[in-house]
Amino acid sequence: MSSTTFNPSVQNAGLSYTENLGRAARAFLTALLAITPEAKPVAEAAKAKRHAGSVAELYRLARGFDSIQPNLAQELRAIAARDID
Repeated sequence: MSSTTFNPSVQNAGLSYTENLGRAARAFLTALLAITPEAKPVAEAAKAKRHAGSVAELYRLARGFDSIQPNLAQELRAIAARDID
């Protein structure tokens, strides 16, 4: 048989319910509105690098179809050219 005890934190001792609720709301808003300004440019740089790689892959794929399906090769080049802009 075991017994458990609840020892409230000394930091919160003597606080009323509304004070606790106010602190919780303030902590929630702080966490909700926390912004990392450096996260977005890093993501955009990674996206641009991935995009350049996919365009190069389309050109590489088109090169393989030049002799057997020239229309498909032309379509792949058109898609790659459209994605560059």
